[in-house]
Amino acid sequence: MAEREVRLADLAARIGGEVVGRGDTLVSRVASLRAARSGDLAFFSDGRYRAELAATQASAVIVGAAERDATALPRIVGDDPYLMFAKAARLFHAEAPVIAGVHPSAVVAPDAQIAPDAAVGPHCVLGAGARVGAGAELAPGCMLGAGASVGAGSRLHAGVTVYAGCEIGPRAVLHSGVVIGADGFGFALEDGRWLKIPQTGRVRVGADVEIGANTTVDRGALDDTVIGDGVKLDNQIQVGHNVSIGEHTAIAGCVGIAGSTRIGRHCMIGGAAMIGGHLTIADRVVIAGGTVVTKSIEQPGTYVSVIPATPSREWRRTVAMLRNLERMAERVRALERRVPGRESEK
Repeated sequence: MAEREVRLADLAARIGGEVVGRGDTLVSRVASLRAARSGDLAFFSDGRYRAELAATQASAVIVGAAERDATALPRIVGDDPYLMFAKAARLFHAEAPVIAGVHPSAVVAPDAQIAPDAAVGPHCVLGAGARVGAGAELAPGCMLGAGASVGAGSRLHAGVTVYAGCEIGPRAVLHSGVVIGADGFGFALEDGRWLKIPQTGRVRVGADVEIGANTTVDRGALDDTVIGDGVKLDNQIQVGHNVSIGEHTAIAGCVGIAGSTRIGRHCMIGGAAMIGGHLTIADRVVIAGGTVVTKSIEQPGTYVSVIPATPSREWRRTVAMLRNLERMAERVRALERRVPGRESEK
């Protein structure tokens, strides 16, 4: 996209915040403190990067209210510099407009419905009754199964697969390699062999959802798997069958969610967390990265189960003590029984 210069004062009016210094400073890009050059806008919100702030070549900086005087550079001051920076980045790096049309190499079923202003790229495949909404875009190699639908303004990057009957809401973004609606992991044991259970539900993805590369969302066994409005899923997440994820929850990469678990609204789940099946996670729960969740969480708050990285010798001692906890507890109970008067206290 061609760069366009914006006066700092005009930018502040768009993203919020107070201009300190020259409001006529021109900026045309966003950049990190370290990489910024003349014409760039950077942001500072962490005191650990104070040396980089002092050395930056940026023309202007976004800072928090507490760091108002941390630099002499022209700056926009506000309560949430990261959010302001995000808004600025969206202004400078808006996505290219959709160029409507169906590429000649696309394979489209006769009864598929494609909005006149939608775009279907090379080698896409649209099954019987598939629907593509107004202004939506399918990049090369996308596949929509029979009856699948993509809502208005959504963007599917190259190589996305949406299985039959699944629904993608409006303004969604699905990155390359996403698979929506593959069979859930459902099998019954019969005489030592696994019998596959048909997965007859769908996946319903809400509005304004973003799903990262190579993330998979399985279709329901009977009921639908549901991804609520505004949910943000990172790369390489596994969402099992019949899972429900509430509105505006954000989940980082490599998380695994087993089947039939219900996750509430406005939750945040850190990378590589593992969440068991048939659980309920309340609204506004924060689960730290690497945490293993085996029981339902009924109250909002922050939950952690992972042991932070330690030197290997210390880690082995800790694990050895954990393994001996039951024996140590029994010894304590035996000693307590020998203390005079202890039994009467119980």
